[in-house]
Amino acid sequence: MEQRSCCSFISLVSTFFLIASSSAYSLPTSPFLGINPQEEKYYTLEVIKCKDGSNFFTKDRLNDGFCDCADGTDEPGTSACPESKFYCRNIGTTPQLLFSSQVNDQLCDCCDGSDEYDGGINCPNTCVKDGNIFNNNDDPNSTKTDRDGFDTADIRSSVSLEDLIQKLKELKIIVIGEAVFVSCLVAFRLFRWRVRSRRRRYH
Repeated sequence: MEQRSCCSFISLVSTFFLIASSSAYSLPTSPFLGINPQEEKYYTLEVIKCKDGSNFFTKDRLNDGFCDCADGTDEPGTSACPESKFYCRNIGTTPQLLFSSQVNDQLCDCCDGSDEYDGGINCPNTCVKDGNIFNNNDDPNSTKTDRDGFDTADIRSSVSLEDLIQKLKELKIIVIGEAVFVSCLVAFRLFRWRVRSRRRRYH
């Protein structure tokens, strides 16, 4: 009786974590979502090499929700690989890079809303409204830009800010994870105590 109830409890907890994890691996509508336009050509081959040289993957496994490359080469548009980075095109303003954990996390990180494609939250395109319009190369007062017209200084500062946000989110996830674990442990021990108490009553 106790063993069967124990298995049911463990099964329930496993199902909860399975549902939670599956929501994080929603697939993008386009296989090139999250990829810098300058790197799209790299992903057009039928067999693609991981950028760190550790593995290969076929084109149909690009952004399929399973991590084949340790460096996240195959999953730039999902949260499957911890090391991958999501590229926000943010047409009309400054592009930015996000950590994979920020994809479909119910927060609108890209001003074009491309990081929240699973439909869990509606992210309107606010790129032009933000006012961070690209610098005009004809303007003598404009800052140094790369060949696509993106302000490289803005990209670097954006990535630094994202690093800080990511560290705070990771800390939050750790705290929540520990709280869930402690709650499950307490619930399990209370359950066992009740089962033992019932047995004592009937003996």
